[in-house]
Parts: sequence; structure tokens; C-alpha cells
Amino acid sequence: MVALVRGGETKRYHRLMPESVDDTHEAQPLEVYYDGSCPLCRREVAIYTGLRPLSPIVWKDVSGDLDLLPPGKTQAELLARFHVAGPNGAVTSGARAFLVLWERLPGWRWLARIGRVPGAAALLEWGYRGFLRIRPLLQRWAARLG
Repeated sequence: MVALVRGGETKRYHRLMPESVDDTHEAQPLEVYYDGSCPLCRREVAIYTGLRPLSPIVWKDVSGDLDLLPPGKTQAELLARFHVAGPNGAVTSGARAFLVLWERLPGWRWLARIGRVPGAAALLEWGYRGFLRIRPLLQRWAARLG
């Protein structure tokens, strides 16, 4: 059982995430690196930014400003796959990065929980890699839609 105090209100809940999830993330910002030149990515980010996150999220469009890149990562790497950097600076990519993001978004946490079932993250990564193969086609389609 974990107690979360926010705005003077205490809520108690059972831990549904594994112990490896850092409890300090409640106050520390998550950095999300996305391709702002991708119409598909912009649409998805617009959905996420329209929500009130459970903890701070900093959105970084890495399609232009190279100063936004995390240490040790290239722009090409960040544009090729979805990345997040946690409070400790560790960078995660692909399906696991989505799971980290979804943990912080209302309405999406259930999906993060499903992703924590043994084997689910690997299955999601397999699906994400398949998506990456057709992403250029989907980007052109999304660009036509405006």
C-alpha cells in the first residue's frame, strides 16, 4: 500500500507497478522527445498535451533545436524512435518509453499496467517496430489530412 499526498488530500492505493518504478517521479519532470516535423507524431502529442499529467512532463521537439538533445543521443536516434528521459537522466526508447509516459497520464495508466505484465513489453516493442516500418506511409497519410 502506498500513500500519495497531493493538495492536502491523502489517497491510499495498492501498488500496481513493479518496485522498479521510481516513486520520486511524482515531483520530477519526465522529458519526452518527439519528432515535431512528423504530422502523425504531432497529432499524438497533441492528445497527450491536452491531458493534465499526474506529474510534470516536459515536451521537447527535437526536429529542429539541437540544444534539446539529451547527452549521448543524436538527433537521428531521437527522430527514429520515441524516447523519454526520467528524473535520473536515463533515456528509454520504443514501447518501454510509451509505458513510462502512460504511467503519468490520466486515462492511459491502465495501458501502462497492462504493459507491465510479463512479456507484454516485448510484445508491444515487436508491434512498435512493425509500426516504424510503415511510419513513413502513415506520415504521408497524416500530412494529407492536415
